[in-house]
Amino acid sequence: MPSPRRRDDLAAFAVSLATRLPGPTWTSTYTRHATYPDQIPTTNSLWDIGAIRYAASNFVLGHQAVLSRADGARLLVFDRPMRPRQFMIGALEPDAAPDAFHKVKEPNGITVPADPARAASQVSRRLVPRYEAALQQVSRNTEHPVPRRPVPPLLTGRVSMAWYPDGAVGAVSGAEGAADVLYGSGFQFHPYDRMFVLPAAYGDREQIARIHLASQRLERLGIGVVVRPLLTSNPARPAALGPGVPVRSR
Repeated sequence: MPSPRRRDDLAAFAVSLATRLPGPTWTSTYTRHATYPDQIPTTNSLWDIGAIRYAASNFVLGHQAVLSRADGARLLVFDRPMRPRQFMIGALEPDAAPDAFHKVKEPNGITVPADPARAASQVSRRLVPRYEAALQQVSRNTEHPVPRRPVPPLLTGRVSMAWYPDGAVGAVSGAEGAADVLYGSGFQFHPYDRMFVLPAAYGDREQIARIHLASQRLERLGIGVVVRPLLTSNPARPAALGPGVPVRSR
């Protein structure tokens, strides 16, 4: 976890950048870090899955500046490691429940030159619009939560599946070892829905083939599969699975 040489112009750069950003007033707060753990409370809130988070997680920043607006928007500014003439700027997550971030694309961040005017132009054109769109989506999700798929009944020692109107297949497991089989058969775990999901993108024929494959693999482990024709606009679809997979409705 290397520590790059700390520059002496970050505070002034951040103030100058804040005054140049359009829209509501931004203010800058500068902080020095004596140790790596000191930066974690802020860097853990980075709304980024790319280079900005990598740099903030793998280097001792030494100092930082946070640009803030009255509406709660915040941007983190820090030295770009190994690049003395550049800064990195990342969006920070708003204070919201984890579910509010469901299907919200990370606004990420950008690298900017040490020239405040050029940096402000790039932040205004590239970062702020993405950030504001993501903030608005989080706000909408908070006011109108995205409905979760109803979870199939959890059965001890079995895998329970159900079809949904969007064509996806959901599965929950009450049997040890079933998760690896579901992963290997194309199911993906969706934390928001709290179940494994076989995407509709596979198409009916491929989904049925993968359910048969999962059923055969689970059977070898002594784990039964129950496919329930629930929550589907096509009740005939589960019947197409044939005798290889038990189908039970309730």
